[in-house]
Amino acid sequence: MAQVKKPWVRETILAAARRLFRAQTYEATTLAQISREAGVSSANLYVYFESKLDLLYAVYEPWMRSRITLLEEKLKGVDSPFDGLRLLLRTLWKEIPAEENGFINNIVQALSTAGAHDKYNPSLLEWMEERINAMIFETLPPARRRVVYETRLAHMLVMALDGYAIHNHINPRGVADEQTIDAMARLLLGEAPVRSRRKA
Repeated sequence: MAQVKKPWVRETILAAARRLFRAQTYEATTLAQISREAGVSSANLYVYFESKLDLLYAVYEPWMRSRITLLEEKLKGVDSPFDGLRLLLRTLWKEIPAEENGFINNIVQALSTAGAHDKYNPSLLEWMEERINAMIFETLPPARRRVVYETRLAHMLVMALDGYAIHNHINPRGVADEQTIDAMARLLLGEAPVRSRRKA
């Protein structure tokens, strides 16, 4: 007879996993630790989640969706294409990688250590790319919107997000600088970059 799943047990497990992933990373967190933190047996944990990766997805997906949705809302109040692109890029490359003790690095760790038996679900990545693509399209002046169609621009921005997540993990003070963000915004707008003056 199949065990009846109780929503409150699932939420308790998710809350415990969220705390541990945020505090000590995916790699350092074990299912046994999550079971203890949640106050459930390891066998009971497997009733709700197939693997540690499955559990991370359940924690990570709503976390990331909420951040992308909030970014969409913020962009609605920005009139300048340059300022809108800077907000989008700063959020993706600077704010999200640093948020909650570099929480995003958990998914990078998980996917880089996944085995053949682990199931990869691309639905969140596809949703993110679709939403980011739409935000870029809406932010760009009409004459520049062709760059959204002619490249896999959103995919490249998400891959850069993963890179900044790793960079934030090893050097929290070195996340994307404003000059990089400005240069990318100007590139998307088809403008010449502003040359920085470096001291010799």
